[in-house]
Amino acid sequence: MKQLFIYALLATAFLTGCSDDDKTDPTPVAPVEESVTGEVSGTWTKGGTYKVTGHIQIPEGKSLTIEEGVTVLFSDSVIKPEVVVKGNLYSLGTPAAPVKFTVPDAWKAGNQFGNLWGGLIAGPKSAEFVISNTILEFGGAVTTEESPSVKAGLYKAEAGEHVPVIYYPNVDGKLIVQNSIIRNFNEDGFYIEGGKVIISNNMFYTTGVSGGDAINIKSGVQADVAFNLVYSPNTNALKLSNSGDRTPQAYIVAYNNTIVNAGWRRPTTKGGSIWLEKVVRADLYNNLLANNRFGIKKENVENAVDSRSGISNTLYYGATQEGVTQFQPSAEILKGVNDLISAKVGDNDPKFVNYPLTTDNKNAAFDTAWDFHLQAGSPALSKGKTDFTRLYGSGLVVNGVTYTSPAPANYIGAFGTK
Repeated sequence: MKQLFIYALLATAFLTGCSDDDKTDPTPVAPVEESVTGEVSGTWTKGGTYKVTGHIQIPEGKSLTIEEGVTVLFSDSVIKPEVVVKGNLYSLGTPAAPVKFTVPDAWKAGNQFGNLWGGLIAGPKSAEFVISNTILEFGGAVTTEESPSVKAGLYKAEAGEHVPVIYYPNVDGKLIVQNSIIRNFNEDGFYIEGGKVIISNNMFYTTGVSGGDAINIKSGVQADVAFNLVYSPNTNALKLSNSGDRTPQAYIVAYNNTIVNAGWRRPTTKGGSIWLEKVVRADLYNNLLANNRFGIKKENVENAVDSRSGISNTLYYGATQEGVTQFQPSAEILKGVNDLISAKVGDNDPKFVNYPLTTDNKNAAFDTAWDFHLQAGSPALSKGKTDFTRLYGSGLVVNGVTYTSPAPANYIGAFGTK
């Protein structure tokens, strides 16, 4: 028995030693890259921090994948780096761990409209561009003669232009932006001149100092734009245009978007919710327009809108007489089928869960406690149109993943009841 007891002790010690030897750290240390500049590709690892200290570029034919929880920290206040995407970009956050394109916290105080780094500027051969569960903030810096976008002839290709959050020009490419937040940018959100495009379930706020639209689409684009919240863009939430003479003709299906306080901060008069021009083809359904400067407005020329376009089931709410007056149908303000158009101030209260409808129209500061879901009794409930065809209901395959435009809802706006 004594010998058996000794053997048992030895065996226990041996097994314990093996267990200790086999232990691995279950929580790998997230990488920190202190100085990222020049050409980049490959994978930026989950949870890491990548401090960008100069302009960076994804070369043609290569890809950069950014995993969940990565912080891309633009850390040079003099250069104000741009991200030029000549290859493919996949920014793949999750709801719990979004990717974040940002600046040091100390730079944010008192800086409402960014201008602290450039934007994501794609080249004409950028085939695939995915932004998913990603926060982009505090960019929109002005270009100089030394800006890589200027040297490469991208975007407007000249000094003195504030770059957008995303510029995408490839008519043969694919652009997906879903479940993301765009905030604190100097001018345009997205400026898109080509591609098969899905923009859905995003939030845009605090964008545009003296001009700029949240989503600016030109010829060469065929897009589904759905279930987005756009709060107080300087001019329009959606500027839809066929300018540029690219093929295919611009065709946008925009549905179930909530647009609030658009257009009031623009110093001159143009649009102030959704703007249509240059024979664009646009199908606009189930959009909720609250306290915007104008209703759906078109360029005041013949053939501003393709005759195949359709508009219906739009809800208008105005808290001021000026606002109500300026969304009434006219030669420039388009009326759709089954629209809910307020006749007087306060009609068609959408009954947001938590948003003061008397908020100053020119306010650009966004309170993250606001909630644009609908309460019971909202006139927007059960008033949505669902019998229309979205462009990418069957999905777009990008990097082996199928991204699908969301199905239309039977309510008006981006959010139903909770």
